[in-house]
Amino acid sequence: MAQFVDWDLAAATAGALGKSGPKVTYDEAAEVVADLRRLTDEAARHVHDFTGMHTQVAHPPVRVVDRRDWAAINIAGLRRVINPLVQRLAGDRAPGAFAEAIGSRLTGVQAGTVLAYLSGKVLGQYEVFSSDPGELLLVAPNILEVERKLNAEPRQFRLWVCLHEVTHRVQFTAVPWLRTHFLSEVSAFVDASQVGGDLAERLRRGISALADAVRDSESRTSVLDLVQTPAQRAVLDRLTAVMTLLEGHAELVMDGVGPEVIPNVAEIRAAFNRRREAATPFERVVRRLLGIDVKLRQYAEGRTFVKGVVDRVGMAGFNKVWESPLTLPSLAELRDPDAWVARVHPAAAA
Repeated sequence: MAQFVDWDLAAATAGALGKSGPKVTYDEAAEVVADLRRLTDEAARHVHDFTGMHTQVAHPPVRVVDRRDWAAINIAGLRRVINPLVQRLAGDRAPGAFAEAIGSRLTGVQAGTVLAYLSGKVLGQYEVFSSDPGELLLVAPNILEVERKLNAEPRQFRLWVCLHEVTHRVQFTAVPWLRTHFLSEVSAFVDASQVGGDLAERLRRGISALADAVRDSESRTSVLDLVQTPAQRAVLDRLTAVMTLLEGHAELVMDGVGPEVIPNVAEIRAAFNRRREAATPFERVVRRLLGIDVKLRQYAEGRTFVKGVVDRVGMAGFNKVWESPLTLPSLAELRDPDAWVARVHPAAAA
């Protein structure tokens, strides 16, 4: 089968370019890993009690990883998703030997460059591509580095992070159809590209633009340049709505549970938000290109929606959002909680 990305080279590049973590002794590293595992279990109890959501499918235990492992896991997930999609869309059209050899290696280096950058930023992730129902990852060196920079009390900061990431695990394991729905929307987005030309070539250009941005802060390419058709924009709107809901829900949970179990949660939140906003010009460019700025807006917009609904119909009423894809909010409803309540809870809106 023709290879669009040399994934092995991508993994090697991410490992070579990724930043080293903070300096710790072996015993200190072991203590951080053990603490994060304990706090994940504690966070799970708090999230279940606060949301009323309960896991319905078995899930693997949390994986506490370093930056290289995080990149490797995400590369495995991307390989599993992208290769079949590109093969399906390419059909019988295989690239020439030279184009495959050079193009896949070039794209591998570029993908590895992007993942190397992200591996130094991500605190945690619920990774849904590599396995069913997904896997919770906590990036220990990044959590340790941020808590030191914020001068935060370690246990409180780590529990605060765990509350957010465990909420994502609960979302996907308490709502079994959610992962399938999310992956089907990703597939629909790729399918929509068929009316807009060669997917593989456009993905190559997109990865190339992102990798160039990581190296060149003067780049002005936008990740939205990949969205070229009305069909793709429609799917992207639905994906954006789902991601905004998930992030906003996690934000509400971490701040809702926080005051009861994290004495300094207000100070941690304020310091963390200041750190988010204090990006260098280079980081601001890369954030825009990689969609991180969009993700930051999703935190705020999603939290406003979830809080607005909970204020109107309570947590049990909000949880109707998880009944089926039909009860998920649209982008327009995310900006207007009353509209979602009127559609899903007409009696309450009357």
